[in-house]
Amino acid sequence: MFNSKDSKKEASKAKTSTISSGPSGHALNSIVKGTVVEGSVQSASDFRVDGTIQGKLFCDAKVIIGPTGFVDGEIRCKNAVIEGKFEGTINVSELLNVRESAKISGDVTTAKLIVNAGAEFNVSCTMGGAGIKKTDSFQNKGTQVGKAAKAGA
Repeated sequence: MFNSKDSKKEASKAKTSTISSGPSGHALNSIVKGTVVEGSVQSASDFRVDGTIQGKLFCDAKVIIGPTGFVDGEIRCKNAVIEGKFEGTINVSELLNVRESAKISGDVTTAKLIVNAGAEFNVSCTMGGAGIKKTDSFQNKGTQVGKAAKAGA
């Protein structure tokens, strides 16, 4: 009754469950509402901001600023979706999607741009291939730093 095969199967299923990393094969990093990060953040995977970042965010994938999110500083990424507030410089190597709830001010450089009706988009904008800086792979940077640390030791 208490040691049935069904209950053992359910217990083993609960222990082995995993979180899907999405169709792109990247995990999603997240800063939740109420969290404030000051300084530089680097990520090789998608990054969602529902809290606040004051500083730099460098991402090899997609950056999402949620409706409650705020970034004051610099962003360099492959793709971005902005629903919240951004002030500063943003450099997107592919597509920047500005949703209707977004409030953006500063400098924007992107290859492609979507601005939905209702968004506040008060920026200096450069589009196309000119001036777009692609993000460096953070794996390569980490390898170089590791080699330099070993050489200095």
